[in-house]
Amino acid sequence: MADDLDFTGSLRMPARPSGAPAAPLYVPAVARAFFESAGEEESVPAGTVFFSENEKASRFFLQRDKMYLLLEGEVSLVAKGKPLAAPQPGEIFGEMAAISASPRSATAVARSACRVIALDDKGFAAALQKNPEFALMMLGTMIVRLRGMIARLSGVPGSTQPKEATRVFDKALLGTMVTGLGEQAIVRYDKGKVIMVAGQAGALMYVVVEGRVAITIRGALIERIGAGGIFGEMALVDQSPRAANAAAETDCSLLAVNRNIFLSLVKSEPAFGIALLAAMAERLRNTATRLN
Repeated sequence: MADDLDFTGSLRMPARPSGAPAAPLYVPAVARAFFESAGEEESVPAGTVFFSENEKASRFFLQRDKMYLLLEGEVSLVAKGKPLAAPQPGEIFGEMAAISASPRSATAVARSACRVIALDDKGFAAALQKNPEFALMMLGTMIVRLRGMIARLSGVPGSTQPKEATRVFDKALLGTMVTGLGEQAIVRYDKGKVIMVAGQAGALMYVVVEGRVAITIRGALIERIGAGGIFGEMALVDQSPRAANAAAETDCSLLAVNRNIFLSLVKSEPAFGIALLAAMAERLRNTATRLN
């Protein structure tokens, strides 16, 4: 499962599941403009370790995770002793840990002298405010990878029982969204009611305001989503059919967001885009764990 855990790998477009429409493609020029808007080129000697497997940044010691755009040179990626696909010039590596603040899932070493542009979380937020289209491109590539994993899930519950998903939007941002979109965007479901079904066209994504929602794939419980959590966003990004079923595990109040509003929020609210990317990174990790 090394490829599934290659979260430090580049954003090159993976093979998409049969019949799935194309998601936003990775465009090197967009990535370079994004990194150059908040970072500067730096030269890295051969043998330099960019980051190590299981390493985690410590705000207490003023250490921050970074993601990198490779401009020139060769970088090796190794996870659990196995080599992973190496980033090519014009591609990104190290983005998952930088976005989600999770431990590094691989070690990255400069095999030759390299030129890179690095961004930490603060630089990433600043760049996203100037280039919001990068978030959509990044979400698109992550979703293609996630759909590929979902297609391989058996539907049989694994040894790891699903826990409640991490809150995506904090109370302040959630409150702002509810106020901004208004009461007409709130939908309510009684306990046990079906909210969406796999295979359906997806016109809305949902943010849980109150209650809890159960996400299932072919009969297996994959995730529980509580207040501040989201679901249904994949279909808004790549406009593919729903990949999972969702039902109200308790009485629920949900904020329904259509594609136009979704795109507007990504472009106008960097915090919204960052929260979505972090949630997608976490979902990728959890799904990969179920495949092991």
